[in-house]
Amino acid sequence: MVGRDGLAERFEGHRAVLCGVAYRLLGSASEADDAVQEAWFRLSRVDVDGVENLAGWLRTVVSRVCLDMLRVRRARREELVGSVPERVWDGSGPEPEAVLIDTVGRALVVVLDALGPAERVAFVLHDMFAVPFEEIAVIVGRSVVATKKLASRARQRVRGRSVVSGGELAGHREVVEAFLVAARGGDVAGLLAVLAPDVVRRADPAALPVGGSVVLRGADAVARGTVGFAARARFAAVALVDGAVGVVVAPGGRLLFVLTVRVVAGRIAAYEVVADPVRLRGMEVAVL
Repeated sequence: MVGRDGLAERFEGHRAVLCGVAYRLLGSASEADDAVQEAWFRLSRVDVDGVENLAGWLRTVVSRVCLDMLRVRRARREELVGSVPERVWDGSGPEPEAVLIDTVGRALVVVLDALGPAERVAFVLHDMFAVPFEEIAVIVGRSVVATKKLASRARQRVRGRSVVSGGELAGHREVVEAFLVAARGGDVAGLLAVLAPDVVRRADPAALPVGGSVVLRGADAVARGTVGFAARARFAAVALVDGAVGVVVAPGGRLLFVLTVRVVAGRIAAYEVVADPVRLRGMEVAVL
C-alpha cells in the first residue's frame, strides 16, 4: 500500500506533463492548475496499487476534468451571445498565458478556443501529445472512428482554407507582417510604406476610444490612427481570416479584435477592425 507521502511524490513526478496537457486543453494557467489539483484529489481517493498505468490514468482524469470545464465554458458563452463580451486582460503587468502563447502561437490559441470541447480534446491529445485514439475515445465518450473524425475536423479548422493562391498568400502575409511591425513600433513612416495612398480603415465602435472615427480615409490619417493602437498591436498575430490574410488581436489568448485586410498591388488598400462579439463568432480564423 502506497502511503500518502509516497503517493504525493509519485504525483509530483507527473505534474509537469499534466499541466502541459491541461494548459493546452484549456488555454488558461489558473484553470489548468485547478484541473491538475482535481486529479490529485481523485487520486488520493483511489487505491493506487490497482492502477497499472499511473501516467495514463492521470492523463485521462485531467482530460475528462478539462472536457467538463470546456463544456461549462461553452454553455456560458452561448448564453452571452449578443451581450457585452467578457472583460479581457488589459495589458497591465505580465501576460498570464504568455508561456502557452509562446509555445504554440497566438493564432493557434485563438483557433483552439473556437473549437468544440470534444474537438479540442481530440486534436490536442492526438496532435500535440500523440495520445492513441483508443484512449481519447474513452475520454470523449465516442467510438474510435468518431474520435478520429473529431480530430480531423479540428485539424481542418486549425489549418483553414485560403481563398487566394499560395504565392499571393505569401505576398499578402509579408505586407501584413510589415504592417504589424510598424504598428507595434509606432512607426508612421513604416506604416505609410505599406498603406495605399487612398487606404480606408473602418472599425466597429467597440474597438475605438470614445469619440474615435469609425472611418478613416487616406494613408496619413490611417497611419496615425493605427499608431494609436500600438499598445494592443503587441498582442496581434497574422492569421487566416475567412480565407484571407488578416490579424487577430488576443490579449491573454482571448480574442478581442479581428482585422480583415485587403491587399492590392503589394499595399494595404483597406482594413476593418471587427470587435462586435456576434460578428467575431461568425468569422473563421485559422493558422497561417
